[in-house]
Amino acid sequence: MSEPIYYLVSAVLSLMVLTGIRWMSRVDTAARGNRLSALAMLAAVVILLIKDNILDDLFVYAGIAAGLALGILLAKRVKMIAMPQMVALLNGLGGAASAFTAYLTLKEQISAFQLVTAMLALGVGALTLSGSLVAAGKLQRLLPQRSFYLPYHRVWTAVSASALAAFVFLPLLGGSVRLYGMLMAAVSLIFGLLFALPVGGADMPITISLLNSLSGVAAAIAGMALGDILLVAVGGIVGASGLLLTQIMSRAMNRRLSGILFSARQAPRPSVPAPTEDTEPAVRETVDLDEWLSVSKSIVIIPGYGMALSQAQEKVRSLHDRLEGLGKSVRFAIHPVAGRMPGHMNVLLAEVDIPYDKLFELDDINPTLPQTDLAIVIGANDVINPAANTAEGTPIYGMPVLGAGEAHRLIICNFDLKPGYAGVPNPLYDARPNTLLMLGDAKESLDTILSALPR
Repeated sequence: MSEPIYYLVSAVLSLMVLTGIRWMSRVDTAARGNRLSALAMLAAVVILLIKDNILDDLFVYAGIAAGLALGILLAKRVKMIAMPQMVALLNGLGGAASAFTAYLTLKEQISAFQLVTAMLALGVGALTLSGSLVAAGKLQRLLPQRSFYLPYHRVWTAVSASALAAFVFLPLLGGSVRLYGMLMAAVSLIFGLLFALPVGGADMPITISLLNSLSGVAAAIAGMALGDILLVAVGGIVGASGLLLTQIMSRAMNRRLSGILFSARQAPRPSVPAPTEDTEPAVRETVDLDEWLSVSKSIVIIPGYGMALSQAQEKVRSLHDRLEGLGKSVRFAIHPVAGRMPGHMNVLLAEVDIPYDKLFELDDINPTLPQTDLAIVIGANDVINPAANTAEGTPIYGMPVLGAGEAHRLIICNFDLKPGYAGVPNPLYDARPNTLLMLGDAKESLDTILSALPR
């Protein structure tokens, strides 16, 4: 295949990927966009086999078959609740593929540009791998979910970052480039661990988005080392889209990305009292759940990670249908960082066919909450925590939150009274006249609400 034809094909495939990403930004076209992007990647693999004339290499087909089988297995077996872990793991595998590819290009006779880009791709890919594995381990609860710091953590981080930068250029001075490559991989893996271990609380969605961006950046730089325009283009698209999403998530949390990456993320210092074991939940006999539901005409449902944990989205759909069947206005309030990855709640609600026009973002729903008759929180905590406005020094301080407490009445379906993932106690758990806490599994709480509705 001639170079001009390959450039033309690369441009077409890149446009297909861009179109797919655009379609994936809307619920009604997301599946079509996913299929289009997957088709573009399949075509890219076939085109590359033709271009490099390796159609008769059985090892290549064995690798493709193994990857295809693993991908199908994961797609069928991984539940929606584990999707954040899945995304983190795939980010890491993408970084590993770029790092391995870059290492294989390291040869003494390559140009200085190829040498530098290969070392850089190796470093970015390796740190993406280790950082993603830590993120997946935290999400899967294989590692502590709280922020974790090693002794002299900041010192080791600075040393490893300096070593990583040095190894990008050291091979230009001579010596074994493969040895430098192995040292670069080791340092980068350590740096990825040092970066991801302190991640906790509200930083997790941003971190996953950033790692996604880094996996694309690693692929793009590896494409430079190989001189492959298609890999550069697709990697650049993934890196740029991931970075844009990271910036959107950062703005949603009212935080700077530089602050998240480089500031000392200390353990939270809540300025609100933590509930004790003797704290009584705000479940009172004077609360008439039937009456609350019957008089409420406008209702907002606020889903959170607890809904995902209990896999209660089917019950949420039943609640939505029953309420609308009674002539009530039902909307969903979606916080940008609800769950463990960007768009987590949207994915779960789309799984049970909640209409897309029922989902409202924070800026759109918050002004209407003071006029809302009833807000029903299902497994959300940090994203409705008003302490974000007052608890200085905590991970959520300054983060815009959903004003659930401003609704005329509030029902909170949470498992217990413990603080959320960020570790900040929620003042909404204090006994309030207009608040009903329903503690326990979200499915059971939703069953109680459903049973209180007229047939």
